Amino acid sequence: MEQQPELSADVPRAWDRPVVTVPTLTVLSLIGGQFPSFSTQANVYAIGTGGALVWLGLSNRVPRRPVPHRLGSGAVWWLLPVLVFGVFEASTFMLGSRDDFPTFSKIADPLLDDPLVRSVGYFAWLAAFWGLVRR
Repeated sequence: MEQQPELSADVPRAWDRPVVTVPTLTVLSLIGGQFPSFSTQANVYAIGTGGALVWLGLSNRVPRRPVPHRLGSGAVWWLLPVLVFGVFEASTFMLGSRDDFPTFSKIADPLLDDPLVRSVGYFAWLAAFWGLVRR
């Protein structure tokens, strides 16, 4: 029985090439952007696409990029605004989103009324998630 050679990370598979991934993520985001904001259909679609990406990440179908051993010193300056945003969003959510102290989701609602803006946001979410899957 002849063994088949394993694909290495140096040889990108079809779905790992930007020529394939960018149009695929674009089509998925255009579909997701057509659903009403924060609707059941949008939630099911987001869970389904996210679940598919998690499945790809847990399987050995996607070549992995090497994980950095240590974060650089500049990473703290990127993590600090993320931490402040997370604390702010969590506290406004726990206190209840009011007009005088709204959550980011409530502030973004007028923007998310436009399907094109929702599609762009969806593309950014999918692209970031795809980057995490490849780690």
